[in-house]
Amino acid sequence: MQPIGVDRTAGLDRAHEHAVAWLDSLADRPVPPRLTTDEVLARLDPVLQDGPLDPAVVVDELAATCEPGLTAMPGGRFFGFVIGGAHPAALAADWLVSAWDQNTGLRMLTPAHSAIEETTERWLVDLLGLPGGSAVGFVTGGTMANFTCLAAARDEVLRRAGWDVAERGLVGSPGVRVLVGNERHDTIDLSLRYLGLGAPEPVAADEQGRIEPAALVSALEAGDGRPTVVCLQAGNVHSGAFDDFDAAVTAAHDAGAWVHVDGAFGLFAGASPQYRHLVAGADRADSWSTDAHKTLNVPYDCGLAIVRDRAALRAAMGMHGDYLIYDAVGEPFEKVPELSRRGRSVPVWAVLRALGRDGVADLVDGFCDHAAAFAEGMAAIEGAEVLNDVVFTQVCAAFGDDDRTRGVVEAMLADGTAWTSGSRWRGRAVLRVSVSNWSTTLDDVATSLAALHRAAGR
Repeated sequence: MQPIGVDRTAGLDRAHEHAVAWLDSLADRPVPPRLTTDEVLARLDPVLQDGPLDPAVVVDELAATCEPGLTAMPGGRFFGFVIGGAHPAALAADWLVSAWDQNTGLRMLTPAHSAIEETTERWLVDLLGLPGGSAVGFVTGGTMANFTCLAAARDEVLRRAGWDVAERGLVGSPGVRVLVGNERHDTIDLSLRYLGLGAPEPVAADEQGRIEPAALVSALEAGDGRPTVVCLQAGNVHSGAFDDFDAAVTAAHDAGAWVHVDGAFGLFAGASPQYRHLVAGADRADSWSTDAHKTLNVPYDCGLAIVRDRAALRAAMGMHGDYLIYDAVGEPFEKVPELSRRGRSVPVWAVLRALGRDGVADLVDGFCDHAAAFAEGMAAIEGAEVLNDVVFTQVCAAFGDDDRTRGVVEAMLADGTAWTSGSRWRGRAVLRVSVSNWSTTLDDVATSLAALHRAAGR
């Protein structure tokens, strides 16, 4: 044990100094890490010592050991995945969350956080153009947001069929049929596996990855009588494309299905007057998932599970314990899989408060403007071909045959100016650019495009 008189602030002071130095380095440092995992392992002491160490010494050791193994993900030239970068207001608020150290599952136990969560819930639902009164669960990330929404969907469609999952489990139930677009994100399949529902039934998608409404209608009509859930998508991970929500939601609801929208990064199009048309009709769905650390740029560990029917979410996620202190209004833990959790709504509140409606819209618009600039710059590279309609924040390009494209991806990583990742889409190797960081500038885009020209030239 640390002695009772241990200094509470010395380690924090050192952490602040290291954090500021790290953030200051992002503008100029190469994006890839300088050390591999094995090389960082070699710098760590393999044996845990017997006695305690001063927290300030521990923090200094941590920073010195790990800094060369860090990727400049929070910087303006990381485009490898849709992961955002912590906005200053959200980052600072997240530090307070750790210092306050509140277990935020119970409303009466943590009134400050509960008030923040309820305020943020209302702000988000209104900002995204979703039905008033919808419940928002603050979960770990996009995967658990899908899991939470689909748990509510599973239980509710089976309840309508006369089957109580909470009481009887899934064995012997009518089962649940889940229809998905052929280009859904893999976390949908993963969530269904966690929920015991098995693999979904894919429905044809068009050349941009949008579910085909006519194919969805046919699939619904060919149903086998099982309760049905339809998963739609706001923002394809390769093309950025959005499903035709008006047509798809109408078809699904006409067939009695629950509709879930996976909007990991695209749901925030609803916050922008310029891009709101992309989610037209999505507000008629039954549940929505998104990830605040992507488009909204809060630190990690902050997915958003949004469900129109609060009772359905509470039925799927709630529990009872005689030792708990219940509030008749409802408990935060009844909207998420965890009982113990940190104050995830605080950094979301902070970034929304810092930006306001116009600031969030500008954030989304800026991402889209930078993606369009990337697409225009790529088109000027000899042999390059932009493969998607750049409607949001994603750009996929090929540079001739697969070997050359993979070579360009590798050359970009070796160059270190920016991080762009490789993938495979529509049967071709591609270089993918995902724009999702508040700090990215047009200069960052220009610098990254210059590096891409060099990579393609090699």
